[in-house]
Amino acid sequence: MEDHFNKNGSLSKLIEGFKHRPEQGEMAKDIFSAIENQTTLVAEAGTGTGKTFAYLIPALSSKGRVIISTGTKTLQEQIYEQDIPRVKKALGSNIQVAILKGRANYVCHYFLNRRKKEGHFDSKYEVSDFEIIEEFVRSSQTGDLSQCDGIAETSEIWDSIVSTRDNCLGTDCEFYEKCFVAKARSRAMRADIVVINHYLFFADIVLRELGLSELLPTSNAVLFDEAHLVPEVASLFFGESVTTGQIIDLARDSKVEAKENAE
Repeated sequence: MEDHFNKNGSLSKLIEGFKHRPEQGEMAKDIFSAIENQTTLVAEAGTGTGKTFAYLIPALSSKGRVIISTGTKTLQEQIYEQDIPRVKKALGSNIQVAILKGRANYVCHYFLNRRKKEGHFDSKYEVSDFEIIEEFVRSSQTGDLSQCDGIAETSEIWDSIVSTRDNCLGTDCEFYEKCFVAKARSRAMRADIVVINHYLFFADIVLRELGLSELLPTSNAVLFDEAHLVPEVASLFFGESVTTGQIIDLARDSKVEAKENAE
């Protein structure tokens, strides 16, 4: 492991201005050992150590499937889109990598089609946003809303064109063959490295305990980046609460129902 981080190692040949950090190599060695021996490791390193590469090198060098979990979607996308491709190139690796998010991050064909049939929009801005999403779906391979540009994060259109675990029709859906969520999970099941976030990790645990389904594939190791956020996220899944978002969802669904009955 440490050879990758030396002055003439694989990373130095790829990264301009690379500096040898002994702590980085030591961390990688300990992580690789933990993965191989199926043990638990808690590692903390200061800013500038290069923690991401210190765990990506062992993860991509291990023989089994590894799940990498982050605390934020921003870091999740950075690791998948930038860091892993660089490490793969440094190692000359061709392993399969997939990113998987919660279903609320993907456009649902069923609800997109239902919203269009209803034809109820509260403003011209919602109409414009809907048209942007329709165009995005025509060309997108993933349906990942983070890749859909031109719509404000506060737009009310988002919640109406995604599914939840409670309202998803599953294999009974007429659009199941095109389902972005199903395709993302299928890619994750085939991948050697799966990049997720803490929310999805604990959602999977809850579903497994209930015996309902599984969101994630089995793995040989799980690496938590931004692990300081794990307790907070875990409490959301293993506690009970009523949120403003749930009340807003109820109000929105009631509004849609009222419009439909009024006709």
